[in-house]
Formats: sequence, C-alpha cells, structure tokens
Amino acid sequence: MNEQESGGAGKASALVIIPTFNESQNIGRLIDTLRALYPEMLDILVIDDNSPDGTARIVTQIQQFSNAVHLIQRERKLGLGTAYIQGFRFALDRGYRFILEMDADFSHDPAMVGTLIDSAATADLVIGSRYVGNRVNVINWPLSRLILSKMASIYTRVITGMPVSDPTGGFKCFRRDVLAAIDLDRIASQGYSFQIEVNFRVWKKGFRILEVPIVFTDRTVGLSKMTKGNIREAVWMVWWLKLKSLVGIL
Repeated sequence: MNEQESGGAGKASALVIIPTFNESQNIGRLIDTLRALYPEMLDILVIDDNSPDGTARIVTQIQQFSNAVHLIQRERKLGLGTAYIQGFRFALDRGYRFILEMDADFSHDPAMVGTLIDSAATADLVIGSRYVGNRVNVINWPLSRLILSKMASIYTRVITGMPVSDPTGGFKCFRRDVLAAIDLDRIASQGYSFQIEVNFRVWKKGFRILEVPIVFTDRTVGLSKMTKGNIREAVWMVWWLKLKSLVGIL
C-alpha cells in the first residue's frame, strides 16, 4: 500500500478524521468551517482514497496556510473501515485526547463537534445519534432509506443486546484510552457495519457509551457511498459479533 502522509503534528487536543472519495465539492468548505469554529481545539485529518476529482489537491492547497490540517493519500479505494483504523493509529501515535469520526458531506453538522467533545468528559464514546429517545432526526432522506436505517438499528440492538439506538451512525467521539484498549487489528468490517463492530467492541470492554441527539441532513452535493454490499455485510456482521462474543474470542 503506497500512501503519502502530509502535515505536521499540531497542538490541539482533538483530531477529527474525515475519509474522502470524490468530495471536492465539499471538503474545502468543510475544513474552512471546522477551522473557523475550532481554531485551537481541533486538528483535521483527511484520508483520501485517490479521488479522481482532485479532493486531495484541495486539501494540499489548504495545508499551505494551516498546520492543523493533515492528509493521508492512499493509492486506491480501500474502504471506510481501513481509513478509520489508519486514522485511529495516526491519532494514537500523536497523543490526541479525543478522536472523532465525521463525514465530508455536511450530513454531520460541524457545530456539533464541540458538543461531542464536551460530552466525552463524562463518557468514553459519544455517538451523535439520529434516533436517540425514539425520535427520528433525519432530513431529506427518502422514506425507504429511513425505514432501512431504522430497521437496521433495531435489528442490531435485538441480536447483539448492545444498548445503542443508532449503531450505524458515523458521527462520534472517542476518548483515546478507548481506542488504545481495543485491538484495531481484529476489526474485520468495512462500510456501515464497521460502526456496529467498533461500538460492540467498545461496549464489551465495559466503556461507557453516550448518545447525544443530532440532526442528520442528507448530502446535497455529491453521491452517496452506500452500496448493497454494505447492507449485506451489516446483516451477517451482527451474528458474527454475537457468536464471537458468546465463545469468548471477540
């Protein structure tokens, strides 16, 4: 795997990891927004899977004016799970106290990043939840997509017993000791089941998980990365996790 890493270590206590593939229409605006909201608190790591639309080039241009922006360029599209694991290792190696996941398409409100970090003062993993308290806070999704997501959440909770209302949500904040405690090499999932697996492993380690309500707004620019393969993987992944847990080899 040939990767290029750029950007020196910053002094912020938190790092937000943003995987990208063809996000040139969003990434510059998102980085500018995060830098304006959190000029001292937050560093930004973009992990780009060789986007043909020039996403990495935009990040490189921004880096000329900020040492808080980091970039890892990967040689091809390698998946969401491997991107986040690489980002987690980057964060742990550089001593960040809080490590966040965030999408590049503004479906996650940048103004909520501070809330997730503040909430991590009393929890080990904070999840920005679309469904906490049996509410549905989703904008611009077709009904079919909403039903699929909500049913996946219920299915996951019933099979695994994990007390998380939004187990596939990708807007979250970890305390560094959580990621240091789970074996990143054992995480097998990609796509949306990656979120389920990481949550499950954190829960089984006895860490406290807190969900805070967010409003999820479907992307207005660019294309969704969700595939039928992601759905199939999530269906069997919950049973795999349950079995692994029962036999004590998770």
